Amino acid sequence: MDQPMPPENQTNQVDDPQVAVLPGATDWSPNPPAFVPERVFRPRDAVAAAIGNASLLSVGYLLLGRRLLAVLAMLGTVVLVTVVVAVPSVWFEVAVLAWWAAMIWHGWYLGGGRAGSVVRKHRRIALAVTVPVLLVFGLVRFDAARLEGHVTEARQQGDCARAETELAKVWFGHRVVDAPMTMRTDRTVDACRRLREASGRLNDSLAKGDTDALGAGFRGLNAVLAELPGHDKMVDVALDRFLGGLPTKDSCRTSSLTDWLKSRKPTGNGLDRAATVVPRVAPAALVGCADERMAANHFGHAQQRYQQLLDEYPGHELTGKAQEGVTKARLAAELAHVRNLHGGYCGQPAAYSGAPEFRKGAVNRAVIWGNREYVDKLPGDWLTHDVGEAVLVVCTGQTEFGAPTQTCPYRAASTGRVAGVTFRKIAIPVKAYELRTGKVVVDTKVEIGGESCPSTFLASADGPPPDRYVSPSDGDIRAGYAAVITP
Repeated sequence: MDQPMPPENQTNQVDDPQVAVLPGATDWSPNPPAFVPERVFRPRDAVAAAIGNASLLSVGYLLLGRRLLAVLAMLGTVVLVTVVVAVPSVWFEVAVLAWWAAMIWHGWYLGGGRAGSVVRKHRRIALAVTVPVLLVFGLVRFDAARLEGHVTEARQQGDCARAETELAKVWFGHRVVDAPMTMRTDRTVDACRRLREASGRLNDSLAKGDTDALGAGFRGLNAVLAELPGHDKMVDVALDRFLGGLPTKDSCRTSSLTDWLKSRKPTGNGLDRAATVVPRVAPAALVGCADERMAANHFGHAQQRYQQLLDEYPGHELTGKAQEGVTKARLAAELAHVRNLHGGYCGQPAAYSGAPEFRKGAVNRAVIWGNREYVDKLPGDWLTHDVGEAVLVVCTGQTEFGAPTQTCPYRAASTGRVAGVTFRKIAIPVKAYELRTGKVVVDTKVEIGGESCPSTFLASADGPPPDRYVSPSDGDIRAGYAAVITP
């Protein structure tokens, strides 16, 4: 029988290996070791990260694989840019610059600094993004400086139209890259808007003589000087444009404006020079306005304007004309007042100092108000219907019985009764005023004589009246009024 060979004699054993189990041990086999993949390290280029972050687009963080950090940094950039655009300020611009520097440094730091790798691909990507961004930034910044230069030049020349043309070219990019510039130019936009509104009010005052509009215009100009320094020349141009519109075609309109300018309180700025135009413009405007008011029969206003020139500009070359104008206006006003009274003159006598003087022994032409029963029988050269041609204003009362002239018996045809009838003069109360002074020069009763005791006359059925007026002739009427008109 074959016997197994001892182990020590066996060679080239090919059977499966056997595991020895120690006495007392359980049946156990160990788990194979887990597979651990080899960790791949992303190359970090500090220069690429710094250049990429210099674009402010978080490109450096993306190259480092820091996506979350890239998103957060981008949000920070957007917030800062939004604030800079919304609230232009040098301090916010400094904050953006600090943020830019911090992102560059942080990219360098996360990239390992000097110990970082050199990844040429990353550097090319960073340069491809950052260089155009910085180039655009520089070009827009240069354009912003150029625009501001043009606006400054226009402001110094007082040319709002040119400034607004240049300011219309400012866009969002300018506000992002040069916020302080846009803040300064926005002040010019505001100044030109205010000056346009103020000039509109000043033009209204020239067109209508509206002093309220004139005041509003000057308040607008003053506000620009006080609140928007640096725009003085633009205010000067607006003021010069207004002053160049004086005098206007309407003298009264001009007078209203120069009155306001003269009474304006000084404000200690360039607007005060507006008062210097008054002595040059106002005198001729005052006289011209007075002449216009005279032509329109506004005599009181005309006299006021003539007198204003005499009071405010004594010795002016127009003084003589103004003095004549005062006299003419006063006389015209007096005459107009007297004419408007009509018959009311007798209750409110007034003077017309331009009327001829009342003279005794001469014919003093008269206007007669009141009882005109016998007036039409007077000579034509004694009377006038125009108070402006009169010497006297004669106020006549109701006809009364005057002194008796003769008593005669009459028999009534119906009854045969005989009664005496007394014939009396015609008595008319008269009060005559010298028109020149408005004072009474005659206060009497005019008694007009005439024929008495006619052969017959008509009477009522009750018989003849006890008193009867005489029958005056034209001569009798003239003789009665002669004591008033030709004393």
